Amino acid sequence: MASTGRTLRRSRSDRMLAGVVGGLADYFGMDPTVARLIYVVGSVASVAFPGLLVYAILWLIVPAEE
Repeated sequence: MASTGRTLRRSRSDRMLAGVVGGLADYFGMDPTVARLIYVVGSVASVAFPGLLVYAILWLIVPAEE
């Protein structure tokens, strides 16, 4: 897989809680609102717990934007 020069960072501008989904949206080139909807639907479909756990882990390990 070729490097695109992008790194995953938590967003400081597109954030609701910690900027995790905003950072994912920026990394994948998506609209942040669409990414949030996908994340919420995926979390609800998996009975919310795994989605919350993944969010918390990403909050801890993904660095914030500078």
